[in-house]
Amino acid sequence: MPSLRPVAAPDYHHVLALNEQNVEALAAMDLPRLRELQGLADRFDVVEVDGELGGFVITFAPGTPYDSENYRWFTDRHDDRFYYLDRIVFDHRFRRRGLGSFVYEEVEQVAAKYDRLTLEVNLLPRNDISLAFHERRGFTEVGRLGDESHLVSLMEKDLT
Repeated sequence: MPSLRPVAAPDYHHVLALNEQNVEALAAMDLPRLRELQGLADRFDVVEVDGELGGFVITFAPGTPYDSENYRWFTDRHDDRFYYLDRIVFDHRFRRRGLGSFVYEEVEQVAAKYDRLTLEVNLLPRNDISLAFHERRGFTEVGRLGDESHLVSLMEKDLT
């Protein structure tokens, strides 16, 4: 049975390695940035599966001085009526086992008091698996940010 718990110092190496393995779909993160995000995030959790670290998720509530252009876009659009999922990453050994749905169920419960869950998914480079997953979960595109080298779909799910 998977579980979520707050990230701790012994997890940092694994979290950084997972982020680096998936950096094409994420923003880069080194140890100082990890600690900064941990201090700003509403939740920075690891996903444990049978005693192993299977992934991590970072979310932000509104009103945070987070420097993400995507987060600021949702702030401008919704003020304090959104909850932002910044990144979710799974170790390849734990993919396609329902962990995404497990984590999203928890995150959507937290996000419900803010009316909507927001996030972005890469269009360039294209992340078809993530786009299909979010479409199945009821997310819709509400904007796009980027250029011909990196473009994201800004998506949200109404939780009212």
